[in-house]
Amino acid sequence: MERTTIVVYGASSPKAEDVFSSSAYELGTLLAGAGKTIVTGAGSTGLMASVENGALQAGGTAIGIIPQFMIDNGWLHQGLTRVITTETMHQRKERMAQMADAVIALPGGTGTFEELFEVITWKMLGIFVKPIVILNTDGYYDPMFAMLDRAVERHFMSSRFTGLWAVADTPQQALELLDTLPDWDCSESKI
Repeated sequence: MERTTIVVYGASSPKAEDVFSSSAYELGTLLAGAGKTIVTGAGSTGLMASVENGALQAGGTAIGIIPQFMIDNGWLHQGLTRVITTETMHQRKERMAQMADAVIALPGGTGTFEELFEVITWKMLGIFVKPIVILNTDGYYDPMFAMLDRAVERHFMSSRFTGLWAVADTPQQALELLDTLPDWDCSESKI
């Protein structure tokens, strides 16, 4: 199944190591080259800006969704193809999920974790059924995967829910997964 609108979550921190920003930029370039539209949180710094810049500089479309207070603080990327303004963070995340044909999570901090875990939870509940790809650049998410394995081992999560996401080690692998992963079978969404 071809997926054309890809939501990308990622860090806004401008202090991330180059290995992460380079990977994000490459992902944006690859997505644009494949004719994908990216949807981000519209940030002007960090991995969010790197993926946006990669897509835009490759001639792609980058849509940003951002609450007004973030624009007021000067955090809006000024070169985006289109900007959608919301009143709240919750509206931002909901709109991103509504637009998504798939989600890719880049490395990040608590904001990225929160977005990723929320969409995983929505998928578990059958609210969101599209593919979720975690780009595990430089093994960044390995501790999180260990924690999720522990949640299964300790019976806080069913092992079937580890199929809610796929893991890519490179931007190219993330791109390849987008059109090969099926939507989640909601009949599996039983806690």
